[in-house]
Amino acid sequence: MADTIIQAINISKKFRSKTVLEDISFSVNRGEFLSLLGPSGCGKTTILRMLIGIEQPTSGRILKDGIDITHAAPKDRNIGIVFQNYSLFPNMDVYHNIAYALQAKHIDKDDIDRKVKEMVSTVGLEDHIFKKPKQLSGGQQQRVAIARTLVLNPDIILFDEPMSALDAEIKLILRQLLKDIQRKLGITMVYVTHDQEEAFALSDRIMVLNDLKIAQMDTPYDLYHNPADPFIKRFVVDHLDLKVRSIEDSIGENI
Repeated sequence: MADTIIQAINISKKFRSKTVLEDISFSVNRGEFLSLLGPSGCGKTTILRMLIGIEQPTSGRILKDGIDITHAAPKDRNIGIVFQNYSLFPNMDVYHNIAYALQAKHIDKDDIDRKVKEMVSTVGLEDHIFKKPKQLSGGQQQRVAIARTLVLNPDIILFDEPMSALDAEIKLILRQLLKDIQRKLGITMVYVTHDQEEAFALSDRIMVLNDLKIAQMDTPYDLYHNPADPFIKRFVVDHLDLKVRSIEDSIGENI
């Protein structure tokens, strides 16, 4: 039986009169890479914001390790988050951006130094450790954001479309980095994306959202080979098939 770290039970969310999620339930397994995939406005980011505690569900409960955290403060959840826009301190170099949260916890200076250098190595930024954010590329800045979250040793890391602003080549490199980090550390990752290929490349399972609900939550293999309804067939299977045909046509033209 899978070891569940997060369980959402009958979660609904309304903003004034607008319902964005309606009575959804799901679980996330410890050490799993779960992607939340769906069209814009389907509630993906709202789920992340409820998991970390920035938003409260209108109804339903969220459990972490069996404990109800529905109304717990974000600082009490030991869940990290990486945003699309990096949110780095522009006046601090890579080292101090990563060290900042540890310093706020009054951790011993030598421990901070060891942890920061370890994280810098993990994300491959040893040659950039004393550079300011403006001296880094977008991909490098996102690596700093990942390291800054990892250094706090969270049980879960949430990602809110962290690669949407990056070019295709950098996305591929960062995808591999994320998978390598996840396998090495065994950390649970929940990843929001609207990119079908990205979800399939990264995930152990994918939750596809549509029309306020979970349309299907499955492995990439089963999503592709056993789509639950016409929306999954159109949004996932047909899209990927079209992409493959486009690549094959492009190769054919260049032979």
